[in-house]
Amino acid sequence: MRIQSAAPAASAAGTPMPIDVRLMRSGANVLLALVLLAGLAVLGTRLARSPWFNLREIHVEGEVAHNTAESVRQHVTPLLTGSYLTMDLTQARTAFESVPWVRRAEVRRIWPHDLVVRIEEHRPVAYWAREDTDHLLVNTHGELFEVNLGDVEDDNLPTLAGPRGTSLQVMTMWQTLLPVLAPLNQRVERVVLTDRGSWRVVLDHGTVLELGRGESDQIVARTQRFVQSVGQITARFDHRAIEYADLRHSESYALKLAGMGTTPVAARAGKGH
Repeated sequence: MRIQSAAPAASAAGTPMPIDVRLMRSGANVLLALVLLAGLAVLGTRLARSPWFNLREIHVEGEVAHNTAESVRQHVTPLLTGSYLTMDLTQARTAFESVPWVRRAEVRRIWPHDLVVRIEEHRPVAYWAREDTDHLLVNTHGELFEVNLGDVEDDNLPTLAGPRGTSLQVMTMWQTLLPVLAPLNQRVERVVLTDRGSWRVVLDHGTVLELGRGESDQIVARTQRFVQSVGQITARFDHRAIEYADLRHSESYALKLAGMGTTPVAARAGKGH
């Protein structure tokens, strides 16, 4: 009788590893990974705090009329925190935008330890009147900003006024009316939007124009009719100066000339006065 020998025992390589051994090895791998991560974190922290990454230079770019690169650096440097690697650029931008006359700043890093900031300054076009306090300024975007008014170089800026949040609206109306009023040969000194939504203009000879309420095109139409006809009216009275004109009517306006009372006038020339 032939007796077949038993199959050889499974090789060590094919034998499943006991679960406790596998858990031990997995735990060791996780622990090793944590140790490596902790080591990298410590190394990164030390590297970030290294004096080699201290901020060394701030490069100022952009057209600046009221600041210099040095004045910007002197103002901002005490406000900056952190190194080249750890500095918060959002906070840095806020610091640069706190510099007087600066409207907007863009900040970026330059390896390995410099900052570059591109600055846009406010360009004033008018004063903004406030009650019982100093005026603000209005920039070309219709935004209000505050600086030392003694630094304003233009002596001919008009004064605008209106309810809170209307600076852009009032600036736009002023710009719209400038060419319309140009034939009067008087500078527009003041444009006011009242709390009730009525427009008033003051010219440099003290002339007050009540333009009334309405959409922009309605205001412009009333003003154009006045400008086109008022010269013929003043000519009849030796070109007396206009003290006051009330344009709040669609077909006529009230006119007060220097040394005279208020006179109703037809809105179109040639219709009487």
